[in-house]
Amino acid sequence: MARMNSDQLRSAAIDNLGAAVDESGQADLVFEKGFMVVAGEATEMKAAFKRVKKIDGYRWVMINREDLFAANPMSLGSKAGLITADGSVLKQADVPRKKI
Repeated sequence: MARMNSDQLRSAAIDNLGAAVDESGQADLVFEKGFMVVAGEATEMKAAFKRVKKIDGYRWVMINREDLFAANPMSLGSKAGLITADGSVLKQADVPRKKI
């Protein structure tokens, strides 16, 4: 699969995963597995993980498969999973914990 930019990843998620635009604005998209923030370029990843940490519930960052080694270290401690445009899970999202 060819490398996609953020807009192409969003479009693919809508088509392939049945995702919809997040009306609350917390994330880019919402789908059956939770909230999703899209990072099409390696330069967008730091901001994507910072944004996803503030979301309650299951959270995902959609990336290009080629960016896995750049994204994985940033995902540590975020409880966010990594997913591709075709729905392949590269790293499972952690179970959200209730805030006390």
